[in-house]
Amino acid sequence: MSNTVADINLVSEFLSDNQQDLSPVDCIVICASAVLHSAEVLFSTLQHQSLTKALVLCGGIGHSTQLLYDAVKSHPIFSRIADEIQDLPEAKVLETILEEFYDRSLIAKEGCRILLESKSTNCGQNASFCRKVLDDAGFQAPRTCIVIQDPTMMLRTKASFEKAYEDVQSPVSIVSCPIFVPRMQLSQDGALEYCPISSTSELWSQDRFLELIMGEIPRLRDDKDGYGPQGRGFISHVDIPVDVEAAWSRLEVVVKRSR
Repeated sequence: MSNTVADINLVSEFLSDNQQDLSPVDCIVICASAVLHSAEVLFSTLQHQSLTKALVLCGGIGHSTQLLYDAVKSHPIFSRIADEIQDLPEAKVLETILEEFYDRSLIAKEGCRILLESKSTNCGQNASFCRKVLDDAGFQAPRTCIVIQDPTMMLRTKASFEKAYEDVQSPVSIVSCPIFVPRMQLSQDGALEYCPISSTSELWSQDRFLELIMGEIPRLRDDKDGYGPQGRGFISHVDIPVDVEAAWSRLEVVVKRSR
């Protein structure tokens, strides 16, 4: 079982693509996620630090939007707006959280414009639609952009944003900031459990987490079935290390046996 834990953590760390902590950049994009910890950390940080001139809250209504509604409903603090956010696009859910539980005016006072991208329904649209929102607001081809996303989707999201800006003359530095990297460990009785993080938000169920990380590697492959340039062309090329592919293959066997 310890080998399985090591394989899960290796794949998770690769997908999280954790490049740095929050630091000043031209723009920050946060893509809505059912794990609300990222939004909590970002909104709290922006109240105390001037990090950017543009913050984009990103997300329309897609196949996982209900999971975001459920996460708000089960949150120990945010739950009081559960009825209010029903049927809203994901970006509007983030905006409602920001307005109800944080000091939006304080963030704006620091010179940060808060923009909404509320039409995207997938990772590729997150990137291309966010670019349009930034362009329309006067932030054409920013030099540096932090992207915050569900850690299991972070690397693919970064590759989507790189694809969206591939035609600009001056390269845009897209920086992955998943806020945290999910890791697992064995409990005292030998069961799989998450390594603790300091958050009031719930993480994915273990089955959901494994489903997410297992589904990401095939998407990232640059072959006829993947999302790379040689496949569907949704993302820029991603190099998947040999040890990550090997860990994924071993996990695939474990997952199939458990079904």
